[in-house]
Amino acid sequence: MRRSRIASLLIISAMIAGITACTGAGTASPPSDDPIDASGAFDWKRFDGQSITVMLNEHPWTDGVEQSLDEFINATGIDVNLETYAEDLYFDKMNQALRTQTPPDVVMTGFDYSVSTQQAAGLLEPLDSYLESASLTENQYDLADFPDGVLAPARLPAGQPDALLYGIPIATETYILFYSKDLVDQYLGGQVPATVDDLVAASQKITDDAAGSVYGSVVRGVRSSAIVDIPTAFVINRLANPAQANLPYNVWFDAAWDAPIMTSDPVVQGLKDYADLLAAGPPNRFNIDWPDANALFSQGKIAFYVDASVFGPSFEDPASSTIAGQVGYAPLPTGSPEGASGLWSWGLSVCAQSDNKGAAWLFTQWFSNKENTAALGALTGGPPRSSSTSLPVYRDALKAEYVDAVAESMSTALPTAVVAADIEPALMVIVDAVIAMANGQDPTDAAEAAQEAMIALDL
Repeated sequence: MRRSRIASLLIISAMIAGITACTGAGTASPPSDDPIDASGAFDWKRFDGQSITVMLNEHPWTDGVEQSLDEFINATGIDVNLETYAEDLYFDKMNQALRTQTPPDVVMTGFDYSVSTQQAAGLLEPLDSYLESASLTENQYDLADFPDGVLAPARLPAGQPDALLYGIPIATETYILFYSKDLVDQYLGGQVPATVDDLVAASQKITDDAAGSVYGSVVRGVRSSAIVDIPTAFVINRLANPAQANLPYNVWFDAAWDAPIMTSDPVVQGLKDYADLLAAGPPNRFNIDWPDANALFSQGKIAFYVDASVFGPSFEDPASSTIAGQVGYAPLPTGSPEGASGLWSWGLSVCAQSDNKGAAWLFTQWFSNKENTAALGALTGGPPRSSSTSLPVYRDALKAEYVDAVAESMSTALPTAVVAADIEPALMVIVDAVIAMANGQDPTDAAEAAQEAMIALDL
């Protein structure tokens, strides 16, 4: 549930320039030269007696780790000191801790420019040599079980043939359609839109017909760079060839930071789709962030809601949702014949300056193996492994319709990350274009203004 990390990351550039980093700021971490016992057969007890510090964001995934941590400690003999922080504090705390002389051994990282900025500063350990070692990684770990699109934002430098892997995904969100079955029955005769054009039209129809009693749609409308991932998914959904969404530039640049493509047809149409859904929402639409949107949908005030799949389990909780049992789930309605959605992940990374990299890797490996990914995914609704959706520990904990919708979306979803440390001003250009369109500005005019603003940034 990444919501507010971007503003926190703005401190990084200054910190890199003035603070001693784990392995020398400004350079990528080389493969570890530390003497790690990597001889013989794999053994969970290899680092028995060592102690590691693990820094995590407060999150349903973290709750699951806390509940099952004793199993890891008993199996490995590794003592674990967990440090957890609320998300409004976490990124600042983590970025500062990584730059001290005694950094944590493992950190929870965001698979966007959070991990790429830390990697560029030399703060993270590449994991390829660990994964390739039969002595350090169980033979059934199966990295290939993670879709390429989930791993891609942590393969750095992005798009380079010599890129290495600097994190393992642990919780992934894809952007899907939630809908109220009762309202769809009442206003649309039970017909769920199959295309994004139909979704926009149906949303506006319900808003008009309901005259303020309910609204056709809700999406995040607050002016914040943290909302960009969902509009990005709508642009991906309009691509004739989804492979065009290449990292590090994603859908916003044509293979160079000085070549924005804000006036391209998929960008204009995708942003317009999102803006139209925003315009069909409640009167306070431009003040709505994800907690507000979740609350409105859970109260039965909204017919359609497009956002992170991780919210699904909460909508089935009668204690917090008045529409539990009446929620529908579907992939993002198609915007092109190859229509797809976006995805974003939390991950675990090992600090380059850790004195216990082997033990840190065993922690990372344990909580990202097939069994634990599925079990923890039952808490988050977002297991990043392909195999998780077929395992009973995951499927039995969640509504089948939800599981199937997430699996279908994940099968084609592409990363929404833009991999650059100084990208926030560009993300705000995108947000401002959406808001302008939702306020009635001609989409072509708004896109042209965004193009000029993007060029002026001189990224």
